[in-house]
Amino acid sequence: MFGYFMRNFLFRSAALLALSVASVNSALANSGAEELNRFINDTRTVTARFSQVQFNDRGEKLASSSGQMILSRPGRFRWNYEQPYEQLMVCDGQKIWLYDPDLSQVTVRPAADTLSGTPAALLAQRSTLTDEFAIEDLGARNDAQGVRLKPRNVDGDFEAIEMWLRKGAPERMVFMDRIGNRTEVAFTDIQVNTKVDDAQLKFTPPKGAEIVESGQQSPPTSLPVVKPSKK
Repeated sequence: MFGYFMRNFLFRSAALLALSVASVNSALANSGAEELNRFINDTRTVTARFSQVQFNDRGEKLASSSGQMILSRPGRFRWNYEQPYEQLMVCDGQKIWLYDPDLSQVTVRPAADTLSGTPAALLAQRSTLTDEFAIEDLGARNDAQGVRLKPRNVDGDFEAIEMWLRKGAPERMVFMDRIGNRTEVAFTDIQVNTKVDDAQLKFTPPKGAEIVESGQQSPPTSLPVVKPSKK
């Protein structure tokens, strides 16, 4: 169950933004790579609403979801899916907790093993980008700067990841896997480097929930995924 959600998000999430910009010209003066480095190096916290849409290799819409996220570096985040199903993922820096209210089940994994080499690590940690990704500048579009990240690990699930950033914060991400599927994530109501309630980045399993300690499943390729539509 955990592997299914974690492999098929695509922001699935990372995860994350449309900044209130004081000066558009100053953002356009930077390259996409500079904006990405600015996000990695200068951004401590991000809160935002997100919407996510998944497409297959024929461009057909598979699923959509929306919710709220909190990112707090280093290595902590909260992804709260509200539509079409409730699902909560919290990383407290040590463990990742995935709570499915429908199943009354909590799956727990070590954060370091789960996030290593994934887009989630890109967003949540101050990793060295050039160690894990080749970076291509995509230029400017709609007042944002774009970059394409191509994983150096050819065995990974992703072919490429596009990030469109403004003022050092991502407002749109596109995940493309190796079989042609695509997930687009857009962020709104973005706040950067504001105080975050630490209680939101901790998780206490609800009373009566089943706890599953998972240490053997494959790591996520991104962030959580919505469940398939009920027929």
